[in-house]
Order: sequence, then structure tokens, then C-alpha cells
Amino acid sequence: MSEQSNTQNTQQELSELLQIRRDKLENLRQEGKDPFVQTRFVRTAWSAEIKESFESLEGQTAAVAGRIMSKRGMGKAIFCHIKDDRGQIQIYVRADEVPEEQFKDFRKYDIGDIVGVTGTVFQTKTGEITVRASDVVLLSKSLRPLPEKFHGMTNTELKYRQRYVDLIVDDDSRRNFEIRSKFVSFVRRFLEERGYIEVETPVLNTISGGATARPFITHHNTLDIDMYLRIATELNLKRLIVGGMERVYEIGRIFRNEGMDTKHNPEFTTVELYEAYADFNVMMDLFEDLLSRAAMEILGGYEVTWQGHEISLAPGFKRMTMAEAVRETLGIDFMAIEGDEAAVAAAKAAGVDMDKVEPTWGHALYECFDQKVEETLIQPTFITMHPVDVSPLAKRSPKDPRLTERFELFICASEMGNAFSELNDPIDQRQRFQKQVELRNKGDEEAAMMDEDFINALEYGMPPTGGLGIGIDRCVMLLTGCSSIRDIILFPTMKPVE
Repeated sequence: MSEQSNTQNTQQELSELLQIRRDKLENLRQEGKDPFVQTRFVRTAWSAEIKESFESLEGQTAAVAGRIMSKRGMGKAIFCHIKDDRGQIQIYVRADEVPEEQFKDFRKYDIGDIVGVTGTVFQTKTGEITVRASDVVLLSKSLRPLPEKFHGMTNTELKYRQRYVDLIVDDDSRRNFEIRSKFVSFVRRFLEERGYIEVETPVLNTISGGATARPFITHHNTLDIDMYLRIATELNLKRLIVGGMERVYEIGRIFRNEGMDTKHNPEFTTVELYEAYADFNVMMDLFEDLLSRAAMEILGGYEVTWQGHEISLAPGFKRMTMAEAVRETLGIDFMAIEGDEAAVAAAKAAGVDMDKVEPTWGHALYECFDQKVEETLIQPTFITMHPVDVSPLAKRSPKDPRLTERFELFICASEMGNAFSELNDPIDQRQRFQKQVELRNKGDEEAAMMDEDFINALEYGMPPTGGLGIGIDRCVMLLTGCSSIRDIILFPTMKPVE
């Protein structure tokens, strides 16, 4: 049989199932039993609570509610499992223990229907904790069949497009989002314990800044101006540091009009935090402590498996400068190289493509790392001292003005976070913005824009400050072991179905 014939048969079978379920709904309505008129069901216990507290609940009456996930009939007795927010529990319905009409109706209920059940808690001969029904009410009729019980959603793209079905049939998927929620909650508690204040800054801005990325552009009709969805929360948070709010953070959605792959989504979530009178070393210690403690609290240990590697999040992450990492992997000692021409030549000799970047010492160092070294970093590694050329908002190193006090944390060749000793010199900041403007004028859509108000804020004086941006999505991928960002974003961006 051809693939086209198989598809046609599947569609026909589905159409028949859909019609059967609609016919059942119509019959219920004609009998005055429309399930969609139900507005409330008073539940007294969840499935997990009954199982955990069986000794005290045995023989007691409980009201439970959930979706029918399995159903099997044995003459005048029917067993089914219903799934609620906290697990599943078995329901036992006997013809002589519920009203006759209820039993007749219950026999016709489908997998996926949502019911409310009141009954007595007991344990079957096989040892399964069960609710023996005395009353069953249909609360919602499922008009579409669920995917097969043991196969779930085999179409990966459909999982992302129909997350509501994925969550019903895949407990692992549900677990991923529970871990995500726990991680975000942990981050808030972790920072608030350290005296940080959570704030909210605008998503719509008249200037795109705080990072180098291509923004999404929209139009404000009343003001008749183009506006940009934020690509970072950085500049507004540093304005607050200027204003005397010495420890601030924001957990928020970021939007970047860039490519989509297993590690990138056009909208994603970050936490950015800034601490006055701190530097990037303080941020390094904080980030390490945050990840290690999160793993221990949420997973119960430091060991995780991600992208085929066993990773340890135990405190004591490796720390090395970018130049050290390049020397260790490629054998090129950039700290001993003088001048742009020699640096670019060394990079090209190592097989690094320098065609799309400025031919400078800093870009040569960075491209060597980005193209050849980053992919080798599997265990947690802080890479410090990035070139000024690729760090427009970081403070220069007092030891070498070509470098900045900046780090990125890499795990399994993935960037988990980015931190600076923040640039607080308004004159230096203006010069770096100006260089970014020149790049924009040459066609670089990702270059930062000049932000005069931010310069103005710095001119009032910003104390030495440490700043850190963490990718929430990447951290959740790590903690859940997921290889695709779409597995830990509830509703990832998808190409419209034609």
C-alpha cells in the first residue's frame, strides 16, 4: 500500500472517530446531560495525596477529578484511570453501586473525557489504591482522540505545535516544565536572599541596545515611531544602579530576530542582575553557587547528563582566560603576539575564517576561540578576559587595555551566561557606541545603537558594578537533559502551517 493510501486511510479513520464522538455529545444534549454546562466540581483530594496518605484515607469518602486515560470493562464493573494535576489514580465503577443511568452513560465515555468521581478509597486485591465510585459526573467531552497510550506523540513537530496534547500524554514533558518552574523560583529566592530587588523594565524601546543582535521592529501608531522589542535588559538595569538601587535583577523575555536551531528561539528568557561595588569575579562566584545549589535542590545531586556527556555541577568550575584556552587548544600564544597583522595571520594559519570580521588582534583572538575552541568545552568552564573589540559594554582590564573583565560560562560547548565588570566611564562608553554606530552604517544590523540617555546616566556617576546575564532556557536544558530548546519552551516559535 502506498504512503498516500495510508495517509488517506488514517484521515478517514480519524474523521469517523471524530463523528462518533460528536454524535455521543449530541445524544447527551438531547437527553439533557450536556457536559459543557458544568461550571464546577468540588474536589477534596488529588491522586498523589490519596496514594501518599492511604492509611489515613482508607475507607474514607473522596472526590477526585481528572481525564480518563485508560478504561476496561468487565461485565457489570468497569476500571479506569484518571489523570489529574499530580498523577493518576484508578477508579472502580460497579453497576450496583452507582445510579443505573450513570453506569449506562459511563460505559459510553471515551478516553480523554474529563470526569468527577466521588467514592470510597480502598485497595484492590492486586494492591492498587483505588476510588470505588458512588457518583460519576461527566465534566467535559473530549471530541478528539488522544495519541496511542504507549506511543505518545511520535511527531516531534506536532509536540511543539500542540503542547496541550503533549502534556496530556507525556509525563517526561510535564516534568521538564515543572523543573523549569522550580528553577525560576529558585533563582528568585537565591537572589532575594542576597538582597537583590526584582524590577520590570520596558519590552518596547525607542533604541535597540544592551547587546549586539538584530532586533524585531514594530510601529507605535499614536506616536508614529518605530520601536524595538528589547534584545537585552542591560541598559535600563544599569540606569537603576546609577539611581542608587544597588542590587537589581529582572527575569524577562528577550527578543532577537535571528536564526532558529536547537539552541536558539526568537524569544527566550534571561535573568540579568547587577550589583554595585562588585566585579566580574563576584559574578563568577555567584553564578557557580547558583547553578550548583539549583542542581542539588531540584535534582538532589550535582551530576547531570546532557548532550551525551556526564556533567558535574559540583562547586569548583574550571576558570581560564580566552587567550589561555586558545593556547591550550591551538598552541597560539596571543599574549605574545604584537599587532593586528600578525594576530590575523596566526588565526588564518590555524584555519580560522577572518573574512567577515575586522582584521584586528581582538577579533583574531575571539574568532580562534569561537571557531575552534568553544566546541571542546564540555565540563563547566569560565572563559575570562574577552577582547574589547567584541565587548562594547565591559570594563577594560587594568593589566591589558586590549582585554575586558568579562566571562562566559560554557557547558557542553553551550554558552550559559555572560558577565562583566561593567563599563562606567561615560567617555569610553561613548567611543565604543560610536564604533558600533559606524558598523551599523556599514550594514551591520546587529551592531548597537547610540544611546544618548544612557551616556547621560553614566555622566551622573555609576559605581563599580558587576553584571551577569543568564540564559534561563539553557540552564533548564541542562537540568532536564533536553537537547532542544523547544523541549523546554511551552510554546516555541514555529513556522506557520501552509
